[in-house]
Formats: sequence, C-alpha cells, structure tokens
Amino acid sequence: MAKRIMIQGTMSAAGKSLLVAGLCRIFKQDGYRVAPFKSQNMALNSFITGEGLEMGRAQVMQAEAAGIAPSVFMNPILLKPTNDTGSQVIVNGEVVGNMSAREYFAYKKKLIPDILAACRKLEEQADIIVIEGAGSPAEINLKENDIVNMGLAELLDAPVFIVGDIDRGGVFAQLLGTQLLLEERERARVKGFIINKFRGDLSILTPGIEMLEEKGGIPVVGVVPYMQISLEDEDSLTTRFAAPTAQGEGLIDIAVIRFPRIANFTDFSVFEQFGDVSLRYVDSVEKLGNPDMILLPGSKNTMEDLKWMRQNGLEAAIKKRRNDIPIFGICGGYQMLGERIEDPHGVEYGGVIRGMELLPVKTTLMEQKTRSQVTGEILCGALAGMELAGYEIHMGKSERTASCAALCRITDRMTGEVKEDGAVCGTVCGTYVHGIFDYGTIAGKLIEFLAARKGIAWNEQDGADYAGFKEQQYDLLADTLREYLDMKAVYRVLETQSEN
Repeated sequence: MAKRIMIQGTMSAAGKSLLVAGLCRIFKQDGYRVAPFKSQNMALNSFITGEGLEMGRAQVMQAEAAGIAPSVFMNPILLKPTNDTGSQVIVNGEVVGNMSAREYFAYKKKLIPDILAACRKLEEQADIIVIEGAGSPAEINLKENDIVNMGLAELLDAPVFIVGDIDRGGVFAQLLGTQLLLEERERARVKGFIINKFRGDLSILTPGIEMLEEKGGIPVVGVVPYMQISLEDEDSLTTRFAAPTAQGEGLIDIAVIRFPRIANFTDFSVFEQFGDVSLRYVDSVEKLGNPDMILLPGSKNTMEDLKWMRQNGLEAAIKKRRNDIPIFGICGGYQMLGERIEDPHGVEYGGVIRGMELLPVKTTLMEQKTRSQVTGEILCGALAGMELAGYEIHMGKSERTASCAALCRITDRMTGEVKEDGAVCGTVCGTYVHGIFDYGTIAGKLIEFLAARKGIAWNEQDGADYAGFKEQQYDLLADTLREYLDMKAVYRVLETQSEN
C-alpha cells in the first residue's frame, strides 16, 4: 500500500497546491514514485486527458512536478461553477449534470466509492500519494459527510499537515483556530503546522512560533518564504488577477479580458516567462489601455459574460481596435467573437444572443461536451505552418457562415478524425484549442510578430522552451521547500505511517 500524506489549509489560497507540487517533486527527486490526489476540486481551469476525460488543472501541474502523466484518478470529482449557487458536476472525467449547492451537499456522500476507487488506482503506480485538501477543514457547516478534508483523511488514514498564509495576517489565529474547531480524533491526525508566504526577519517571528507550538501542542515544521514562482494555481483566488492592471511596462503589452466566469486562463501563462512581456487581466475599459494584443479566454457562461462585456463597454472598446491590433479568442472567447450564439437546449439560459460580429461564425450550444486532445497545424497568418498540440473542451459547435479562413487543421488523437478549426478574419482570430500557445515555439513566434509590428527587435530564443521553463520552476520550488521545510519530519511521518 502506498504511503499517504495530506496537506490541508486554514483557507483557500493558503498555498496547498504549490506545497503538494513541491513535495511531489522532492519525492520524485529522492527516487520515489509519487502521485498527487485531490478528491474534489472546484475550478474553472480544467484539462482533458489522453482518454478524453476532464480534470482540474492544478492536479495536472502537480503531476508534471511528479514527472508522470496526468490521470483523472488524481481528481475524481471536479465542480465547475456555473453561477453563484450551482456547478456542473464532473465525476471520473464525465459530466453528471448541473446541481445547486444544496443538491450537491446531499449527493456528495454517494461519491465516496468513486474516491476510494480512484485512490486505489493511484496506489498501483505510486509509492507515495500526496493529498490536497480544499478550503479549510474547520468549515463546521460543511463537516457533515466531508469528502475532501478531514473526512477524506479518515477514509484514507492519512496524516495531515496544516498550512497557514502569514502574508494575509493572522496566521497564529488561523492555525490555532483551525485546530480548536477540529474534533479530538481529527486533531490526532495533525502532525505539524506550516507557515507559508513569509517575508521578513525570522528571528522576529520565533517567539510567535514558540507560543504557537506551546498552545497548539503541534510542531511548526516549516516557515516557507513568499516564492516568486510562475506555476499554475487554483483559479478561484489566483494572485494573477491582483497584479497591477495599468498599462504594462513590458516592451510587448498583452491584455486578457477577465470575465466574471473566466475559465482556463492558464492558456496564457506561457507568456509570463518572457521578461519583456506584460500580461494583464482587465475587467474595465479604463484598465484596457492600448495593448499590443487582446486575448479573450474561455468562459463557463459565455452568453452572460458577453452581456457583461456589452454592458461595461469592453465590447465596444475591443471592436474599435479590430483593425489596429490582433484580437484572439479561445473557446468561449472564440464563440463571443462570432455573429451569434444560440442555446436551443438551455445549456446556459436558452435563447439567442448577438455576438461581437468580428468573425463570420455562428455557434450553437450543444447538450454534449466535446472533450479531446488534438494535434495539428496552423494554416494562416504569422504562425502559418507551425505545428500545434492542445485540447478541446466545449459545449458548443461553431460554423463559419461566410468566406473566411480556418485558423488550423487538427486531428483528434483518440479517433483520428481530422477537421478544420477556428477562424481568421483580418487581425481577428479564434479557436477551440486550449493550450495552443504552450506548444513548441508558438508563443515566442507570436511575440516576435508583435514586436515586429512595433518595430522592435526580438530574440526568438527567449522563452522558446516552455516545458523546460516549467521544469526549472518545479526544481526551484523543491529547492526552496528543502531549505525551509523540515523534510526529516515529513519522512518520519511517512515512516511511522508505514509501521502502522
């Protein structure tokens, strides 16, 4: 049986995902077969596996850190919010349906067999499973039938480390308060506290640590510094959206429209590796400025997000720039750029809405979700002839309604089906392929093209290897944790577990 260790947090965005990724990389470096696991993930950033199944991107990032292919068993339950009170429920990579929060709360206990089966599958390939909790284990209104925090720890008999975010303040109250609200049998599972995102003089913090250990009766096994690492995080509270949104300081300025239901904004993380590129997420005309390129990301509610853009003036501001700068939409953003979106099956709210009318494309929202990994070639524009790879994940079918070039030709890796995808009309482009910029040197060539339009010389070798860049980031994360986390204590917990 694989050894298990679990990272829980005092709140969302305390740093659980990165700590799990870092531990996965450390265990891999130390010669173990390791796999990440999160029973239930609520996120709009998702991924399609080679089997055509859907899972959260955070576990994909952790699988990369572990050096293994992502599997839906790492995230058997994915909740994709459709509004403030409901989500699309995905189990083992397949859509079960849409549920309100109340409906899912009553339903989730039925998913325990799926969680246990997924974990057993991981045990077949891993020596160590690093488990991530969600939110906080001290949400007492959610503790009944818990399947992601202490309830999961009990199901899997996993020891727990609790991480708190000192950068937001109140970390001692966070950690002690969390412990106080746990039941006695749950407190017995907690083997240590981790203070995360620390900036400053550790000697000043030491008296607080001593008092924390005295009052809590649990050791602090690490004080991890605030890390400047570029890796994917959970989308709900990403710090990327908190970055300054004024006109960027980079030689190339790219603006991403931040929809209320923005999805898969990880499509643009590749641009963060370029030192002279400013990648900004904007939600108003005032913040848009005069970028060199505008990106429209995916959306979990395309029609409502299009209405939001129409109401706050962003649609008009973008359309004014249609002849001046490249405008590129992916998935929901691609659908918005078309002439109209029809929803005959009530996938979102039903009815028909006029699109931005920048591409001669009509979209019909379908009841069945398209899920596939694809390879292909870009057919036109500055990137013509370049190979691509990525994945499709969408509820719509889009058709070009007039003479207009397709952006690319793609092949479904499972079925072998070949088809044209996307559309290009002047400086406006759209596609359904997520991750299109991640592959090969596409991102670098695009930046080179944008620089040439401004008369700026660009070294195309800069940031050409995104996969290599991410490997460097995983190693940097592991090196930092080895320095500031008591790995001997972590291994002692694993060894003690194996003796039991």
